[in-house]
Amino acid sequence: MEKSFEPAQIESKWYARWEASGAFQPSGKGDPYCILLPPPNVTGTLHMGHAFQQTVMDMLVRYQRMRGMNTLWQVGTDHAGIATQKIVENQLATENKTRHDLGRDAFIERVWTWKEESGSTITHQMRRLGVAADWSRERFTMDEGLSAAVRKVFVEWYRAGLIYRGNRLVNWDPVLGTAVSDLEVNNVERDGHMWSIRYMTADGTENLVVATTRPETMLGDVAVAVHPDDERYAHLIGTLLQLPLSGRQIPVIADDYVDKDFGTGAVKITPAHDFNDYAIGQRHKLAPIDIFTLDAKVNDNAPEKYRGLDRYDARRRVLADLEAAGLLVETKPHKLQVPVSQRSDAVIEPMLTDQWFVDLTSDTLTDGRPGGRKAITEPALDAVRSGEIKFVPENWSTTYTQWLDNIQDWCISRQLWWGHRIPAWYDEAGNIFVGEDEADARGSAKTAPVGALRQDNDVLDTWFSSALWPFSTLGWPANGPVKNEHGDVVANWEQDKIFLPSAVLVTGFDIIFFWVARMVMATKYFTAQVPFREVYINAIVRDAEGQKMSKSKGNTLDPLDLIDGIELEPLVEKSTRSLLIPQVREKVEKRIRKDYPEGIPSIGTDALRFTFAALASYSRTINFDIKRAEGYKAFCNKLWNAARFVLMNLPEGDIVAPTGGPVTEAERWILTRLKQTLAEVEQHFVSYRFDHLAQSLYEFVWNELCDWFLELSKPALSGDDAAAAASTRHTLLVVLDSVLRALHPVIPFITEEIWQSVGPKLGLTEESLMQRPWPNACEIVADDAATAEIEWFKNVLSGIRRIRSEMNISPAKVIPLLLADGDADDRARIEKFAAQISFLARAETPQWIKTGSDEPAAAAAVIGALRVMIPLAGLIDLDAEKARLAKEIARIEVEIKKCESKLGNANFVANAPAEVVTQERQRITDWNATIVALREQAQKLG
Repeated sequence: MEKSFEPAQIESKWYARWEASGAFQPSGKGDPYCILLPPPNVTGTLHMGHAFQQTVMDMLVRYQRMRGMNTLWQVGTDHAGIATQKIVENQLATENKTRHDLGRDAFIERVWTWKEESGSTITHQMRRLGVAADWSRERFTMDEGLSAAVRKVFVEWYRAGLIYRGNRLVNWDPVLGTAVSDLEVNNVERDGHMWSIRYMTADGTENLVVATTRPETMLGDVAVAVHPDDERYAHLIGTLLQLPLSGRQIPVIADDYVDKDFGTGAVKITPAHDFNDYAIGQRHKLAPIDIFTLDAKVNDNAPEKYRGLDRYDARRRVLADLEAAGLLVETKPHKLQVPVSQRSDAVIEPMLTDQWFVDLTSDTLTDGRPGGRKAITEPALDAVRSGEIKFVPENWSTTYTQWLDNIQDWCISRQLWWGHRIPAWYDEAGNIFVGEDEADARGSAKTAPVGALRQDNDVLDTWFSSALWPFSTLGWPANGPVKNEHGDVVANWEQDKIFLPSAVLVTGFDIIFFWVARMVMATKYFTAQVPFREVYINAIVRDAEGQKMSKSKGNTLDPLDLIDGIELEPLVEKSTRSLLIPQVREKVEKRIRKDYPEGIPSIGTDALRFTFAALASYSRTINFDIKRAEGYKAFCNKLWNAARFVLMNLPEGDIVAPTGGPVTEAERWILTRLKQTLAEVEQHFVSYRFDHLAQSLYEFVWNELCDWFLELSKPALSGDDAAAAASTRHTLLVVLDSVLRALHPVIPFITEEIWQSVGPKLGLTEESLMQRPWPNACEIVADDAATAEIEWFKNVLSGIRRIRSEMNISPAKVIPLLLADGDADDRARIEKFAAQISFLARAETPQWIKTGSDEPAAAAAVIGALRVMIPLAGLIDLDAEKARLAKEIARIEVEIKKCESKLGNANFVANAPAEVVTQERQRITDWNATIVALREQAQKLG
């Protein structure tokens, strides 16, 4: 092994070897274990959320593979309809062209060219993170096999009456010219105004005042609503109002939706441009009036003077006219939530358009067949309610069921060119024909089409194809092998359906509605199985102060920059690889220079992964601190140096196990602690408590293996007992091999590199650590007696070292040791461990003080009934020792009060587990014995 740990050299070597060897592919042996990668957008680059989530998945996959499972991590990318089309359209704009200049077919060909050249950025970055995914089976939501699945699902749902076309209100992006999903809309708080407007009754005798933040939409008002119990307006219900500026008359209606205590208690109703108003309009059978064109300009349904105006120009004109007419009652500042498109930054306009929908709400169709509620939604609800699918943490199941209980029909059409084109055709009479291709559409029609057929121009929502991910990626609906564009087999449903359901889905809470629920819906309907058995909802990564990471704040971090490091003079381009806007780059650079004046050091992939594991609790959010990541790089260095120590103390050739088992108690102690740690880690994998898993491994490696066992092994390695030395060498190797295997799912690169030197010394024949089985805790023999002996020895040594440290005694100085009190067990242990105590504490042979003899002034450590003393003469400042004892006594008094408080609480004694209560009682007994001895020692010092 090299003298120092250099992550970059190791990482660049091992990943390429793993992938080339086929180590990531299913073994074909053992029970199936599958994880689905939430497909990142083909336009994307790796961000902190990806890195965190993929670390969790990789840990699970590597762990289960080592346990002998037939593992598959199914990967792929999403075609990202809006984002990808926008990128290519922006490229065309630099050439002074639009997609319409190319035509649909040529534009689609241009998109495919971009995908081949630039669409694999994120998958290459994932390799840098070490993900053990089966790249030979990588899928793309627009590949031929997945496209065939999309067509089949659409056609079958349509023919079952579960997909329909209708004129409904949707989120409309007036810049992109398409409907968008709720997930693609951000509600942004902005400064606005609330305008109060007077609506006169038709006879001019009375008026109502309504308040609105969008006065331009009043041109499409169809009613004013009041609460049915509002006595102020009861006499006006059913009367007509004169709609300002338009000349139309609209009714006053009563609806429970209105909050009579908010504002004036009267609400304008514009069903064509507000979702709540649309629902009210449906209830009262009010015909909506659409006043905007698809690019958000006022259309011909409005008075002539406003036609052709942009919606915000129309707002200014409307307000001016209202004020001139004396109808503008009040204008006041108002904070409001504005829906903004993620893709274009345009303000979303609720718009009535013809769209395709999946029925998720009707119990029964008009022809008596089951509707979407019974056929799609209820089975997805039952899957979670019955426990067939479990959420971790469990509380997210409530989020899932509440959404499905209140679900609306799903708008699946988008007005784009890039995506799965809807397999529907129209004849010259406007009749609809649906099929997997035009021939199928014609052949399945009950009546012959009139004239030529024209295919629908719309494409499907990307979430539609993503909903099929659990089974379409495995080859469904093809009966045989599915090949990619290069002729490689990427799936075979007949063989690969063993991976359905997958074991666990790792995803964020923000797409429970948009992806998780829809995968359950589609998979249950088409395969009668759930897509996954468990859903682990991972936390959202925030910065060290808990702020949401964003480019505008300058606090976003690129995981590859953390792996590689950032140099500040100059700030290298790689540190802003995903920050193309100059203002954003300036903010990021400013923040980096402030927090890290010498730049961000390279921490390597393993340290980054360990940091993510240590942060992966059940919390909704986690705060990422680079300094913590630097601490885990120190852990990697510690592991590296420990391995070098072990290997440097081995002779040539294989290290053979002793025939009678471990010789020393230190060996039996470390093996007992290893057994306990492995059992803990396995339980933490089951419960998805990766933070506890990381803590268990960290504490074992740092504290018990490195800080203690390596030290405890030194007397045996340098002593005269050949059997103890040989046994200790073997145990060092065995423990190191087990630790490397246990750590491998978390930090794969460094463990592989170290193991390449460890495995051969144990005579192991595997070529890679990835081929080694998970260390079985059940195969390790625990020795409680040896553990008790070593824990006593550790306490003695820690006491001596604490005095050395607190009294500032040079580590090189050999000190005398005196012993007093204690029982028969203490005397036997001192005799057994005297040589090791002298060796590790740099002390003279311990000497017992005879009972009744005068004791010299000394600093003492109390271990049970035993006092271990270092004489003060020539070594220690008397006053300093008195201060140390006072401090220790005060600390123990606090511990005693804690125990007394617990045991004095009747609820604690009654409800806590019996072993916990017993433990507290034993603790208070031990603390009391210790404090008595310390007080006696302090008294002897005057």
